[in-house]
Amino acid sequence: MTEDPIVQITGVQELARDLVVIPDRRVPLVPNIGLVGGTHSVLVVETGLGPANAETVLEFTAAYAKGRRLYLTSTHFHPEHAFGAQTFAGEATYLLNRAQATDLAMKGPGYLEMFKTLGEPIARRLEGVELATPDLVYDDAHDLDLGGRVVRLRPTGRAHSKGDQVITVPDAGVMFTGDLVEAGQFSIFPWFPPYDTDVSGTRWIAVMERLAAESPRVVVPGHGDVGGPRLLEDVRDYLELLRDETWARRDSAMSEETMVEEITALMIERHPEWTGRDWIEKGVGCLCAEH
Repeated sequence: MTEDPIVQITGVQELARDLVVIPDRRVPLVPNIGLVGGTHSVLVVETGLGPANAETVLEFTAAYAKGRRLYLTSTHFHPEHAFGAQTFAGEATYLLNRAQATDLAMKGPGYLEMFKTLGEPIARRLEGVELATPDLVYDDAHDLDLGGRVVRLRPTGRAHSKGDQVITVPDAGVMFTGDLVEAGQFSIFPWFPPYDTDVSGTRWIAVMERLAAESPRVVVPGHGDVGGPRLLEDVRDYLELLRDETWARRDSAMSEETMVEEITALMIERHPEWTGRDWIEKGVGCLCAEH
């Protein structure tokens, strides 16, 4: 049976003054959820999968905020990150980059139906989902003043999705990456031709190079343990190796099936402790198309 992707308020990590993460506890389809506070406002990063999980997050947030104004954002439109936003309606200002807002409107309904097929616990979590419309949409950059603390929201351009957004807290050196970075897991390539081919391995590498150059003190991945800047370098190095090994075999006219077998074996040898091995094949397929 598929594990219930339930958000639990346990093991909350304080990363800096007035900045905490509700950890995913290594449960599939539970994201790391952030709360960033200033003197007059609190920003919530990610909602959890569906309204009930979002209610848990909102209840914790309300107690944490102690009357401060609430904002909500998500790193990208995928269901466990954004499909609880309706719960915050009337309680928080929902803020997104334009590409993500477009993803949510155009692709959200299809992803909702697809995720409902992934198991009974997931379908149950998605009952009653209504895709929310953001209150504020920005294009190139948004600096959110929480009172004595400014949070930077920046779209990265197409990588894991078209609408990826990174949230950084400069005074604390903290970066929320969403699924651009996973800790202890192979990169998730949502490569499902012909239905979804928005992920780009080559653009993802370029994004990781830019993020690594920022050298944050703390990196909060979409899934997995919070870490340091090494997480950014690990993902960049993995994606570069995946590209190089795929393209070298593509040039030799090897069958894709043999390519997948060889590259999967190589990657598991390099990272035997990482989970999500099925995503290697999706990454090879994506990079073959980008060759």
